[in-house]
Amino acid sequence: MITALVPLVLVLAQAPPPVPAPTPRPVPTGPVVVLETSMGRIRIALDREKAPLSVDNFLKYVRARHYDGTIFHRVIPAFMVQGGGFTPDMKEKATRPPVRNEARNGLRNSRGTVAMARTSDPHSATAQFFINVKDNHRLDFGIGGAGYAVFGEVIEGMEIADQIVAVPTTTKAGMADVPVTAVVIKTAREAPPVAAPVAPRPASHPAPSGSQP
Repeated sequence: MITALVPLVLVLAQAPPPVPAPTPRPVPTGPVVVLETSMGRIRIALDREKAPLSVDNFLKYVRARHYDGTIFHRVIPAFMVQGGGFTPDMKEKATRPPVRNEARNGLRNSRGTVAMARTSDPHSATAQFFINVKDNHRLDFGIGGAGYAVFGEVIEGMEIADQIVAVPTTTKAGMADVPVTAVVIKTAREAPPVAAPVAPRPASHPAPSGSQP
């Protein structure tokens, strides 16, 4: 009987520990911006504490109604949706001077976060932004070089971002990954700040492959 119990004890000893539940990520308590899109509403909480330059830059465009009538012009499944710079006829809107890159702020490009899009110049971000639909930690500072500055997080409407990233795309005006049917940001407006201190983190997924914003 003792001999028969030994293998069972070994199996129990070798059993993997239970996987801990994901730790909730604090929700930014700064301003909130509501994007009313042609596919639904997306609410974004901004993190002025960690990304003051990026948040103030974004709010200047919101207050100037810059985003009204622009589109999500770059949509890549298992990666991100990018918008804020082009009209439905693929005309690029004029922008303010670029903002300094704040990717060293410790905020990660996790699913549901919102970050500044830029060129190969680390300090070239202006109006365009993207929503991470997967964990894209290779875009973080120190992993993806200068990194892409996270300045907010989707607190409502992540399912809308998931729908947007799934729309069929084509090439327009020499740009790839453009939705065949325009996904329009009808309006972008400020709303009251977040009241709740924390919220569950959006479901995580492995970091995808694909081109960077």
